[in-house]
Amino acid sequence: MLIVKAFDLKFKYRKYVETRDEPKFAGLPDPAPFNRDDLYEVLPMMGAVMDQLGTADGEILNKLEDFLNTMPRFITSREETFNYLVGCGSQLM
Repeated sequence: MLIVKAFDLKFKYRKYVETRDEPKFAGLPDPAPFNRDDLYEVLPMMGAVMDQLGTADGEILNKLEDFLNTMPRFITSREETFNYLVGCGSQLM
């Protein structure tokens, strides 16, 4: 799986230290809530999406971040977030 680092990201995200050690997105299905503001949630999600899209292109990653930051608020779970970002990324490619 592609590993995305904090310095790869276009935006800065908060670090929710109290939930850092909790399990993060590792694949589907995953109905757990997704915190789009938490760096520790965003990194594995972006890595999984980029891996699914089969790219390591930094421009695609930046556009995926734009999609994440404008994603409708009714999308709340990790699974929904993953599917949304993969759908948006597929249209880019």
